[in-house]
Amino acid sequence: MYQFAAEPPVEERLGEALRERGETIAVAESATGGLAGSLLTDVPGSSDYFDRAVVTYSYRAKRALLAVPREDLDEQGAVSEPVARRMAAAVRDTADTTWGVATTGVAGPEGGTEGKPVGTVFVGVAFAGEWGTGTSETAVERYEFDGDRIECKERFARQALGDCLAAVERRG
Repeated sequence: MYQFAAEPPVEERLGEALRERGETIAVAESATGGLAGSLLTDVPGSSDYFDRAVVTYSYRAKRALLAVPREDLDEQGAVSEPVARRMAAAVRDTADTTWGVATTGVAGPEGGTEGKPVGTVFVGVAFAGEWGTGTSETAVERYEFDGDRIECKERFARQALGDCLAAVERRG
């Protein structure tokens, strides 16, 4: 029986889209611990578009490397929309890339709460528009996944790359 080839993995599709447009990407990771950056660098030629991955696992690292405000961390916690938004915009701006992607979540098995159960992740995607055009923007989505810690981390990372790919394709 003939089997159709599966669609290329998201990291390859994102890399191809970025390369075609001459755009660049940087990632700021918390719950994924560098996995999104690792996936991006699994693609041959990724140095054409990938600048850096910053792993900011602790509150201190988020403040020191990405200038995430203490108030956002105090009021919402690290696993939150405002923190994902700040992380994505900060990595985009500090790396001076077209795109910034951020992940912050609860991979488990502990650490979940009623409002943020294990498997919760916030993914931020920031776009840098041309200077003076007012077209820079940052979007954040919240997701909940099932699975053990390793499965959650992979789902978080692939979702983040998928969200960026969707944003790149929307901008055409």
